[in-house]
Amino acid sequence: MNKETKTAILLGASGLVGGFLLDMLLDSGMYDEVNIFVRKPLDKTHPRLKQHIVDFDNPATFKHLVKGDALFCCLGTTIKKAGSQAAFRKVDYEYPVRFAELAKANSVHQYLIITAIGSKASSSIFYNRTKGECEDAIRNTGIESVSIFRPSLLLGKRDEFRLGEKLSEYLMRGFSFLMLGAAKKYRPVEAWQVAKTMMIVSEQSQSGVSIYESDRIQSF
Repeated sequence: MNKETKTAILLGASGLVGGFLLDMLLDSGMYDEVNIFVRKPLDKTHPRLKQHIVDFDNPATFKHLVKGDALFCCLGTTIKKAGSQAAFRKVDYEYPVRFAELAKANSVHQYLIITAIGSKASSSIFYNRTKGECEDAIRNTGIESVSIFRPSLLLGKRDEFRLGEKLSEYLMRGFSFLMLGAAKKYRPVEAWQVAKTMMIVSEQSQSGVSIYESDRIQSF
């Protein structure tokens, strides 16, 4: 790869954070090319945008395309939307880890991923356990720079209506000022702030594993 150019890889470009991040990556001029991997094409064109329509369950067909300087993973779903725990795990564990392995094999040196507050492999809660296991697996790939973003409740307009999240949003907005000290990390955070923080962190290109929770994300 030409060292004078930089390429970003984005997963989850059609999602809440991913949508903001895609626009930021394209508008910043920081990356000469932005490659997104999607199941179906997005209604978006840009001179620096390259869309790869792929079958996420068949990595042999796209492994040679996972090349660049930084991979941003904004993949995520809910158990309700996925339909089962197995389907949820495929999106929130298998796909992110698979792309991390391909990125490592293709010498991508930065991997930035959104998980969730409370992610822990030893958690008794399936959602948090899956996210934590995903974090651990990505750490173990040996990618030079791994940045993990653990937002609390994400604020922003979604394509689909989620009643539970809307109720939580109203409550969290009203009482977030009471969340002080260690509780700050549970404050809700705007989706665009998460995307912006991912952009800033990618510019720093630090080595090792770094974790950013809601309070740290908001500080950016």
